[in-house]
Amino acid sequence: MSRHVVSVQPKNRVEEAAEWSTGLCECYKDIGDCCFACCCLPVFTCKVTSAVGVCPCLPLLDCISCVPPASLAMRASVRERYGIKGSAWSDCLYGCCCYTLSWLQISRELKRRAASHAASSSSSTSTARYTALTSLQGAHLV
Repeated sequence: MSRHVVSVQPKNRVEEAAEWSTGLCECYKDIGDCCFACCCLPVFTCKVTSAVGVCPCLPLLDCISCVPPASLAMRASVRERYGIKGSAWSDCLYGCCCYTLSWLQISRELKRRAASHAASSSSSTSTARYTALTSLQGAHLV
């Protein structure tokens, strides 16, 4: 019986951090959601969290303090899920100073990622992770 000695250990592949698919001020890329958010922001934020599979009432916590916890949590969650560059400080800055624009960017990112996932993969290996996002493909959150 011969023994095979492993001389090279497998390495973790560190993927380069990605950027947001749209900029913070690129609302014109989704006019329907922009109008919806401007007219009724609380309902819009609840729809976005619901589409992700989180409790739709989560954004209502944002009104209890000057730092919006739901906005920060959603932004950090999306960044972590898709490997997007950023930090807790940038999430805090965008959540506090650009609240509506931040939610619109999160919505656009979720819709684009869901659409690209559906287009590139029809396998069932990772469908559980994207199940809640499939309702966002090519549609407005209205």
